[in-house]
Amino acid sequence: MILRNIAIRHGRRALAAPLPTSQLRSLSTETTTLPQQTDLLPPTFSNQSTLENSAESGPKQLRITQRLGQAKPYHRAKKDPQIKRDFQLKKTIERTTGKLGALVEPHYEPSQLLVDPPTPQDVTLELLMASQSHLGHATSQWNPANSRYIYGVRQGVHIISLEETAAHLRRAAKVVEGVAYHGGLILFVGTRKGQSACVVRAAEMAGGCHLFERWLPGTITNGDQILRRCRMKAIDQHDKELQGYDDKIENWQALKPDLVVNLNPIENYLLLHECSLNNIPTIGVIDTDANPTWVTYPIPANDDSLRCMQVIAGVLGRAGEAGQKRRLAAAESGEVTWLPPPNLGAPVSEAEKIKRNELKKEAILKKRKADHEAIEQSKVTAAQRELGDFDDF
Repeated sequence: MILRNIAIRHGRRALAAPLPTSQLRSLSTETTTLPQQTDLLPPTFSNQSTLENSAESGPKQLRITQRLGQAKPYHRAKKDPQIKRDFQLKKTIERTTGKLGALVEPHYEPSQLLVDPPTPQDVTLELLMASQSHLGHATSQWNPANSRYIYGVRQGVHIISLEETAAHLRRAAKVVEGVAYHGGLILFVGTRKGQSACVVRAAEMAGGCHLFERWLPGTITNGDQILRRCRMKAIDQHDKELQGYDDKIENWQALKPDLVVNLNPIENYLLLHECSLNNIPTIGVIDTDANPTWVTYPIPANDDSLRCMQVIAGVLGRAGEAGQKRRLAAAESGEVTWLPPPNLGAPVSEAEKIKRNELKKEAILKKRKADHEAIEQSKVTAAQRELGDFDDF
């Protein structure tokens, strides 16, 4: 039984090379002989053979053989007959052993999840099982708040219920799609090693931002100081930049994300704390050692598996991409799915911008003139005070 299984699995590889004569005799009960290498070659023509057979053959055959004999070789295969013999031998082996062995089934390719991520409709228990989403931590490291997501224990390791994972992942995808449809800003965060590629890919599809380095504390609560150099721009419902808002946006507050997707909440607890202080909803991958109350929409899964993170990030990125497409389709029909920020006003025309610049220059000149007059007046008063002190003597 073992030998037969090996032949089935590795038959194509084992019989891919040319078989010697001794092996062919051992596999067959009849005496067979291999054809000589010269028998595999087509008949050759030369000038001498054509002249000898010219009397027996007709004129038509004579003309054909003479043309073949007088033809000049222009390829290496015609110069070296060994190439022809090797080619004929190769074709014979392919016809003999081409149908042996088993067919190769579809296998896992790591780059496929980045090139073509799955959609929320493609989420199945088989996909989650293959990505090792069900593996949790040891029972000694578990958080009791995750008891509703745990299916059981296997060799001292908690097993996460894949039905709960699939349900929570689909719900999170609906949230991401809704935020993208209403023009919200989505931030994807994954600071562990190897998560940068899937985080950037998900942010590109969802039209959001990404962070794969260390989270700087105070980026949200003290964003006016930390994010001062970040450029902002005003866009319309078709995602085209609008002119005339530079002066108004210059003194605008730093933008805050409308949704944060965190792939490793344990290392980014400060980020989740700042989001809770600013009422920003969060989505996080919660393992058996994490607290699900840290995030708004938990996804119970294995946060140590890079393949699992690629699947979850790809699904959420696809959901954001679907929301962006729906928003742009609605904008084409004249429907705007988001409200402009308050106190933004109308755009400033070029003439009004020039007028404002002139007024600013006049105000600066008046201030400089007033400062100069104040300095001169202070000098005069100082000189008078010195003269008054001299008269006292």
